[in-house]
This record gives sequence, structure tokens and C-alpha cells, in this order.
Amino acid sequence: MPLKFTPVHDTTIRAHATRDYPNECCGFLVGKALVGSAEGDTMMITRVVPAANQRDDSPRNRFEIDPGELVKTDRAARAEGMGVIGFYHSHPDAPARPSEFDREHAWPGYCYVIVSVQSGQTAEMRNWLLRDDRVRFDEDEIAIRYETVI
Repeated sequence: MPLKFTPVHDTTIRAHATRDYPNECCGFLVGKALVGSAEGDTMMITRVVPAANQRDDSPRNRFEIDPGELVKTDRAARAEGMGVIGFYHSHPDAPARPSEFDREHAWPGYCYVIVSVQSGQTAEMRNWLLRDDRVRFDEDEIAIRYETVI
């Protein structure tokens, strides 16, 4: 299912990636699946929630989100009829494709948006879905839309 979000969400992710450069940034994608909508099946992002990268040993090429922050964000989203449907993070001076470390730590069923940051400037942003067998990621579409329909 393609991932849809607004230009504000795009700007929020890119600003976070630029601000945290040369370290990886990370955060949550809040929204829900829209199955059978007028636009077809899609994952609609309603909110982007920046998180702190808890990695002390290698924040330039790894990220870690506090599990308590995930629970808190998901609980708040569920109270609004939404949920955490994915995560985003940056790859400083690297392409926007998942690393082996990303694959080993990802969960099937979630969107993983990666934004490349080259010399402090954001570049490509791509969306990835981990296969159920956890063998590899498949790329999925990101569509920027100008209004949120939920």
C-alpha cells in the first residue's frame, strides 16, 4: 500500500534529519490504513512525531528509540483512532535504502521511511516494507498530498 502524507510531514522529517546531522534522526509515523477508500488502499499519515536517538555508541550510523516513547506515542494515537504505522530515520551521507542493521531490527507490517542526508542537505526519501519472512525489504511508494482524508 502506498504511503501518503502532506508536505508538512515531508518538511518535518527533512528538518529533523537536517537538525540531527551528522547523526541519524528517528521518529514515528502516526496514521492508519485506508482499505477500499476512493483513492484505493493506502497508508495515510496524519502526524509525524520526532523521537530522540538513544544510541550512545554509534549515533552516526544507528538509531534506537526508547520503548517507553513508542508505547506513549502509540497509546496517544490509539486514543484518536490511529496508531503508529511506521518509523522514519535518516542515513547521513548514505543512500535512503535499508542497511543490514535496519533489516535485523525492523518489524514486518510497519512502514520504514529513510531520508538520505548528504553533507547536511536532505536528498531522496524512500519508503520500505519488511517482508513477513524478514529476508528483505521491498520499496513502496510515497505520495505527497495536500490534504489529509481520514
